[in-house]
Amino acid sequence: MGLQYTMWIQLYSTRLLAHVENDETVEVSSRACTGVLGSHPMSKDVKIDNFSITFHGVELLTDAKLELNTGRKYGLIGLNGCGKSTMLTAIGKREIPIPEHFDIFHLTSEIEASDKTALQCVMEVDKERHRLEEEAEELSKMGDEGHDRLTEVFERLEELDAAHAEVRAAEILHGLGFTGAMQQTQTKDFSGGWRMRISLARALFVRPTILLLDEPTNHLDLDACVWLEQELKEYKRILVIVSHSQDFLNGVCTNIIHMALKKLTYYGGNYDSYVKTREELEENQMKQYNREQDQIKHMKEYIARFGHGSAKLARQAQSKEKVLAKMKANGLTDKVVKDKVLTFYFNDCGTLAPPVVQVQHMSFQYAPDKPLIYKNVEFGLDLESRVALVGPNGAGKSTLLKLIEGLLSPTEGIVRRHSHLKICRYHQHLQDILELDMSAMKFMMKCFPEIKEQEDMRRIIGRYGLTGKQQICPMRNLSDGQRCRVVFAWLAFQTPHMLLLDEPTNHLDMETIDALADAINDFDGGMILVSHDFRLINQVAKEIWVCERQTVTPWKGDILSYKEELRRKIAKANK
Repeated sequence: MGLQYTMWIQLYSTRLLAHVENDETVEVSSRACTGVLGSHPMSKDVKIDNFSITFHGVELLTDAKLELNTGRKYGLIGLNGCGKSTMLTAIGKREIPIPEHFDIFHLTSEIEASDKTALQCVMEVDKERHRLEEEAEELSKMGDEGHDRLTEVFERLEELDAAHAEVRAAEILHGLGFTGAMQQTQTKDFSGGWRMRISLARALFVRPTILLLDEPTNHLDLDACVWLEQELKEYKRILVIVSHSQDFLNGVCTNIIHMALKKLTYYGGNYDSYVKTREELEENQMKQYNREQDQIKHMKEYIARFGHGSAKLARQAQSKEKVLAKMKANGLTDKVVKDKVLTFYFNDCGTLAPPVVQVQHMSFQYAPDKPLIYKNVEFGLDLESRVALVGPNGAGKSTLLKLIEGLLSPTEGIVRRHSHLKICRYHQHLQDILELDMSAMKFMMKCFPEIKEQEDMRRIIGRYGLTGKQQICPMRNLSDGQRCRVVFAWLAFQTPHMLLLDEPTNHLDMETIDALADAINDFDGGMILVSHDFRLINQVAKEIWVCERQTVTPWKGDILSYKEELRRKIAKANK
C-alpha cells in the first residue's frame, strides 16, 4: 500500500505541474489534500483513511474517514463554509488515491455552447465506452481476480450500447423538462441554466461508478425536481449529493454524511432519520458528559479537602487522584457543540394602503414574433400577501416578478404600483454586484455610507451569520452560501415593503434557510416566492399560484398536494 500511495503522490505532483499555465492552478494551489487508500484496490467500495483538506490555509478536514459503498446514496450536509463543495472537488479531481477503475462524474458546470444538439451532447459517451472496453480487455487477462469487476464493466457497456442509447437519452432529457423540439436544439441557443440541465442529463446517462452532485436542483423547476428525485432513488452505484432541500434528501438518500468540526460522521437512513438519530445521540452524550463532570467535581473537592488530612483520608484522596487521571487518559466525553443558530431580520417597513400592486388585463410577450407568456391576467397584492409561484420552466415565473418590479413593461394592460412602494428582488445573479476583492464589511460600508462605525456594520453583517475573519477577508475566499448571506444583508438593509424572492435557497444550508423562513414570517411586508424548495414554500406561503398556459391560477391545496399531483403526472407519463 505504501508503494501505491507513493506512486499516487508522484502522479498528483505531475497533475499540479500540468496546470501551471491555466486558471485551474489558482484553485488547486489553494487546496491541499492528503489521504491513504484503506480498501482493496479492486473493491467495489472506497475507503480513504486520514483524509485531510486545507483550503486557503484553513483546515476543513483533519484525519477524517471517507467511506463510500456501492449502492448507497449519500447526502453530504453541513453549515455553509464547512467545505462540502471543496470536498466534492477533491474527490472529483482525484486528489486522493481513488482506484482508477472508479469513473467519477462531478457535475460542476454547464455543457459548452456549440452546434451540437442537446440529444447529441447527452449521447456523446464514446470516451467512456472506449475506456470501459480497454478496462474489459485488461480484466480478461486477470482471470478470476477480475471476474466481478468484468461483469460490472459488461453491464455498463450494455447500458451504453447505441441501440438503446437514444431512447434512454431522450427519456432523461424529457424528465428534465426538454420537449422533443428542444432536444434537437443546438446547445448554443440555450441559457446557462438549460445547459446545466444537459450536463446533468449526461451524468445520469453515463451512470458513473461515483456520481457527485452539488445542488443539482438549483436550475430545476418543481416538476423536474420531482422527476429527478424518482430517478436518483433508483441509482445503483455510489451517489454523493450536496443539497439544501430536506424534502429532496428524504426522497433520495440512504445515508447522511455530516461534515462538522473537521470530521465526517455517518448516519443510516434519510435526512429525517439523521435528525432523529443525532438528537438521540447528542442527548445520551450530554447525559454522559454531565455524569463525568459531576464525578470529576466531587473527586476534586474530596482531594482538595482531604489530600493533606489523616493518613487514611490522604490515601483515599490519592486513590481518587489515580481514578481521575485514568478517566482523563481514557478520554472524556466531549460536550455537545450545537450548530450555530442564525437570526435573519428584515427591517420594519411601515404600512401602505392596499392594493400596493394592481395588475389589470395584463398581457406580455418579449417580442412581436415571440409567443405570449401571459394573456389578460388580473390580480392584486398587498403587504399581507404571501404567495408562492409554481409551474414549469418557461411558464414565466421570473418574468412575472420582473413585471411586478417594473423591470419589464406589459405588452397590454397595466401593472400599477403604490407611489411609495419599495420593492427588492432577490435573484441568483445578485452575487454579481459583490466586489470579490473587497471584504463584506468594506462592501457594505461602501453601499451604506450612513453607517460610520465599523462595529455597527459588524453587528449588522453578524446577524446574517458572517463573523470574525469572514467579515474582513476578501469575499472571493467565501463560499457561495456565505456570499448569499452578504447579499441578503445588503437587500434587507434597504427596508423594502415587498420582497420578490427568485430561488433564494440556492447555495444556502438548511439552517440558513430556516432562518430565512423565520425572517419572512416575521416580516411585516409582502412576499412573492419562486422556489424549488418544497419545505420553504410550505413554511412561508399562504397561497400557491400556478403559472401555466399564459395565465396565473390559484391552487386550491397546499404545496404538498401540488407535489403529489406532479408525481401522478410523472407516473402517468412513464406508463
